[in-house]
Amino acid sequence: MELPPDLLLYIAIGFAAQLIDGALGMAYGVTASSLLLGLGLPPALVSATVHAAECFTTGTSAASHHAFGNIDKRLFRRLLLPGMIGAAVGAYLLSSLPGDALKPWIAGYLLLMGAVILIKAFRDFPPRRVTSHIEPLGFFGAMIDALGGGGWGPIVASNLLARGNEFRITVGSVNAVEFFVTLTASLVFLLTLGLSHWGMILGLAIGGVIAAPLGGWLVKRVRPRPMLLFTGLLVIALSLRTLLQHFMPA
Repeated sequence: MELPPDLLLYIAIGFAAQLIDGALGMAYGVTASSLLLGLGLPPALVSATVHAAECFTTGTSAASHHAFGNIDKRLFRRLLLPGMIGAAVGAYLLSSLPGDALKPWIAGYLLLMGAVILIKAFRDFPPRRVTSHIEPLGFFGAMIDALGGGGWGPIVASNLLARGNEFRITVGSVNAVEFFVTLTASLVFLLTLGLSHWGMILGLAIGGVIAAPLGGWLVKRVRPRPMLLFTGLLVIALSLRTLLQHFMPA
């Protein structure tokens, strides 16, 4: 395996992406995918590379959230199987379909979710345990994640937060299931596309593994309101960026 000359850069990107992902339940895939797409790699290869790296980072993150008591076992079980099935379907479709065609539709949905989360950040809503439509959410979020190289956290965590689910439990549970989602997608990519660019995978994985315990610690100690504010702004910014790139390409 030939290490890339920018290995330290990939480690830094993996660290920052996983720190955000561990604390907010989203954005690792989006951040890493944006970097690799900017280097000119095709979407299918980008998604395969990011998911391969996430097998290491999400496993460490899941263990950290479990150690800090951030996981709701019932929510975890209800997301697990639909998420794995959705990841397999999305990874298989990406080997023959253009995943970029879905991006503006998903970005529009996430833009709406970000606005709802911002409203929650400025108003007091009684928290409640979300129990409905969890399985379809897991399937849809995982399928889009595999197709686009990211989206499990923004779709699943944003939806649960917007509907009132507790912040810490949402982030911990969604991160724990993400390990199995990324592992499933990576296995399908390995069978259909193979994997290359191991140096990039290594850098992203090293940075992510280092940051994962910090994310599990951070989500248990910060106040929900500023984190909801940051999450909403992040989702809106990423969604607007995707829409601008689609409708106003450089």
